[in-house]
Amino acid sequence: MSNKNPKEERTYVMIKPDGVKKGLIGEVIKRFEQRDLKVVALEMFQPTREEIDTHYPKDSMWVTRLGEKTLKTYDKYGFDALADFGTTDAEKIGPEIREWLISYMLSAPLVKMVVEGTHAVDMVRKIAGPTFPYLADMGTIRGDFSNDSPALANAEKRAVANILHASETLEEALHEIKHWFGKKEIHSYKRHCD
Repeated sequence: MSNKNPKEERTYVMIKPDGVKKGLIGEVIKRFEQRDLKVVALEMFQPTREEIDTHYPKDSMWVTRLGEKTLKTYDKYGFDALADFGTTDAEKIGPEIREWLISYMLSAPLVKMVVEGTHAVDMVRKIAGPTFPYLADMGTIRGDFSNDSPALANAEKRAVANILHASETLEEALHEIKHWFGKKEIHSYKRHCD
């Protein structure tokens, strides 16, 4: 990355089923373009189970972390994990949460895109807002268009509906762009202000 122009940093964004169903595709793109980021690849698609299964990590640390986050939510809001899951073991709860994520991501078409610009990874995450919409400030995509929480999602045995996915790191972005776009063309162009 050190030899690249900082304006050429790329990140991966995916508008999730709730974002598509709420008609927010244009709004999400608009928010990025208003901050001088540009969309260099874009496609609506219906993923296969295998594609989504590959998108989410399978390593035990990541899956256990899902279980740990769930247990923290249960503890914070006074819910009974043992009653809902039959266990309080994060390693056993994590795979169920991962399955909820996969089911959610298969429930409607998605929109995948590559967004390019100065500090694209950090900028996109800032515009998106925190993962849990109930914690997101107004002015962020999640703060303006969602009010979901892990407590509600867990009670309903589903994933948190949070409008979009955005890569957390440059390494993750590179992996996800390769996974979702492969050899498809990623465009290069100058915006009017460039």
